[in-house]
Amino acid sequence: MALFKRIIVFLFLMPLLLSAQYTDVINSNRPGQSVSAYAVGKNVVQVEWGLLYEQRDHTDFNTVSNIIGSDLSLRYGLLLENLEINYEGTFISQDITFNNFDISERRTDFSRNRLGLKYLVYDPFKNPEANKPNLYSWRANHKFQFKNLLPAVSLYGGATFNLGDNPFYVEDATISYRAMIATQSRLTPRWVLITNVAYDRITTDFPELNYIISLSHAFRNPKWSVFAEHQGIDSDRYSDALLRGGIAHLFSPSFQADFSLGGSFKNTPSRYFFTAGLSYRLDFHKDTLVPIEDQDAIGKIKKGDMKKKKPKKVKKKKRKKKNKDDIDF
Repeated sequence: MALFKRIIVFLFLMPLLLSAQYTDVINSNRPGQSVSAYAVGKNVVQVEWGLLYEQRDHTDFNTVSNIIGSDLSLRYGLLLENLEINYEGTFISQDITFNNFDISERRTDFSRNRLGLKYLVYDPFKNPEANKPNLYSWRANHKFQFKNLLPAVSLYGGATFNLGDNPFYVEDATISYRAMIATQSRLTPRWVLITNVAYDRITTDFPELNYIISLSHAFRNPKWSVFAEHQGIDSDRYSDALLRGGIAHLFSPSFQADFSLGGSFKNTPSRYFFTAGLSYRLDFHKDTLVPIEDQDAIGKIKKGDMKKKKPKKVKKKKRKKKNKDDIDF
């Protein structure tokens, strides 16, 4: 509880000097489970929804199960360009058969149900002058550079809610807490690397350490992109290593569709799953325009140019005096 309060206080007391990388194209966390470091932008409402199916079998317990469900993410740019409030929920129905006892049952509830705040604390692209494109070289703008490894960084603090008698988390309290660091590096204009490190269900008997590494690539036709993702989960209740991959298509600047599939590397349990989903945003973002007369004050015009230059004095040529012997014609 104390850790969660410190995270929330830290998020609100950070200096408000950053500007998020708002773009004219939707910035979705789908497909996959990784979370972007950037917020959606002030006054932007974004909905990310999908359907899922999973086959999950456990050799030690001799169980077979099928899972169907739906996940939903609601994101809103709150008050600041670099602050986002978001809700993430996954509701599933699992039909499980215990072969040793010839018993089947259905379990239905939220496997994920959390609310949180994400704040961008560092953005390597906040200074446009330091990231100007090279007008003389296409290759210089598109090749990998070591400075591109420097990521944008955001902090997340939130709470996970366990409502009622949840069959998936019987031992957990009604509310537990979650903290996360999300980073994002633009390796090249077409390659993006995202990492998440999260500590979830902090106040329960089974806290969970979770990390995700995600690499995405946009094709020459920017409407299509693909991704590959690795997720590691470490907890006394459940540990696993998962691999995902998928594709996304941009139908319009505010509408995206996606498909992904993946699985686990072990059989306790073995997991094979696929998802399909949509992302849509309502863009009420407004740019803050700076009047031309005020641009001098923020360094748009050099101080030397602000001073009025005095006109140069033209030196008059002295006429030579004529000698008395000179004759005018």
